Order: sequence, then C-alpha cells, then structure tokens
Amino acid sequence: MKPYKTTTGESTASYEIQRSKFITHTSHVESEDEARAFILAQKKAYFDARHNCSAYVLGPDGAKQKSNDDGEPGGTAGNPILEAIKKKNLTNVVVVVTRYFGGIKLGAGGLIRAYSHSAVLGLDAAEIVEMTPLEVIHVKIGYDLLASVENVLRQKNIRTGEKAYAEDVTVDILLQASEKSAVLEELTNLTSGRARFEDSGTQVIAVPVTPASCASA
Repeated sequence: MKPYKTTTGESTASYEIQRSKFITHTSHVESEDEARAFILAQKKAYFDARHNCSAYVLGPDGAKQKSNDDGEPGGTAGNPILEAIKKKNLTNVVVVVTRYFGGIKLGAGGLIRAYSHSAVLGLDAAEIVEMTPLEVIHVKIGYDLLASVENVLRQKNIRTGEKAYAEDVTVDILLQASEKSAVLEELTNLTSGRARFEDSGTQVIAVPVTPASCASA
C-alpha cells in the first residue's frame, strides 16, 4: 500500500462575500456511511440555510468520489469542493459548505470561486497526516546490547513498538522499506552479528504533515 494523506478529526471555517455567508465543516471518514451521516448532521444543524453543498473522497487511492450541489446551479458548488479536496491530495475526508444567501446573486463564476475558497479554508484548518505503511521488525538482542541499540534508534529517529523481556530482549522497530537494509546492517555491525531479526508484517501509522508539504502541487 502506498502512503496517502488524510485529515484527523473535524475542522470549521467561515467566509463571507456579497452578504452571503459560507460555513465549512470537514471531517475524517472511513466509509460512505460515515460521510453521508456527517453531511446529514450538517444539514440538520443548518436546516435554515439555503444550501448545504458537499463532497467526499474515499479509499487509499481516492477512487470513491462524490459531490452534491444541493440546489445550486449544476457544477458550481459540489465539484469545486471536490476539486479542493483533490488538489490537496487528500482522501477519507468529507467537506460540507453551508451557504446563507445574502440577497445578492454571485453568478456561476462567483459561486465556483466562493465554494472553492470556502472548502480550501476548511481544509487548511484541518490537521493533515500521511498514513504510512511501515515494516515491523522484531530485533532480538542480549540485555548487554540494549542500551547501545536504543541509543542508535533514538539518534536515527527510528520508531519503536513493544519490548518483550525474556531470556533476551525483543525490540520491535518500524521501518520504511527504503531504509530497512541500511538500518538492519548498522544494527548487525553494532552488535557484531549478535542481533537477530524477524519480519512481523506491516503497521500503518499517521505521520503529521507540515503545511508546506501538504500544499497543492
């Protein structure tokens, strides 16, 4: 599985233009049922609004996509929201933009820009993480080697998992495939070949993404 970016929790933002007020809510979701439930919840919360337009993207590859104009002219609301999600390379996220009409028509172009901008504001307010698959390696070593191995792991910022204490110590380390060979070679040299390694599958972890790295390409 390739890494993919998503949001955590929920976020909100607001934007006003020509007396129309746009309120954005975003949420991390794992299924269409969760996305629909979030959209319905926003519609209930803002039942007095003219429009509650939405879009969501689902799946590690972002294959499941859907948008809804909720009464706005076709293509002026849901699709701009969807495009905002896609430009940020996000998935497993739903965005709802609520509009309170201010009495001044914005026109098709104005609506597209307003919904797009509102969606971006909401996503900018969200915490972005990259779901990254890491290989889990059991490292079995003697107690006399534990301190030096832990020191190297800290220096290299290698993520660690559980430790098991028995006749020897087993330390779980989590590695990207690209760094696996180099790290295991270094541990082998450090322990003069006494470390034993066992593959133990993969684990997906959420790595925080800095704002600069999650900007649209």
